[in-house]
Amino acid sequence: MVVNIIRGEKKDLKHVLDLVKGLARYEKAEDQVTAQLSIYEECFESGLITVDLAEANGQIVGCTLYYDTFSTWRGKMLYLEDFYVLEEYRKHGIGQLLFKEFIAESKRRKCAMVKWQVLDWNEPALKFYDKMGATIEKGWWNGKIIF
Repeated sequence: MVVNIIRGEKKDLKHVLDLVKGLARYEKAEDQVTAQLSIYEECFESGLITVDLAEANGQIVGCTLYYDTFSTWRGKMLYLEDFYVLEEYRKHGIGQLLFKEFIAESKRRKCAMVKWQVLDWNEPALKFYDKMGATIEKGWWNGKIIF
């Protein structure tokens, strides 16, 4: 299987939203995805979000969606909002290719660090991140207000 990691374009955002819904389904939270394609397009066009895609056999099979942010302790960083590979394409190194491209992009942008969240029950993801050399912090709790 030939896999290409490419930078997403506006025309790819429908596929990205479908992948995000797949991730939400996996996380047992599909009903919480309320963002519409128009929001994705607006945020993409303004440069708020960046998307990388994994393409295999002419089909989009995975993505990373991330954005620039800032750590008052470390400086510039990228935040990995979503990272997903279709189930039938897992175990082929596609996730590793996507993640390595995300890390490479953070270095090109001269970031001091990258951050993301992972659910405590998601053993495959925890093992993946461990294999990639990540530190998973367990002492921080998330706060949010939904409008």
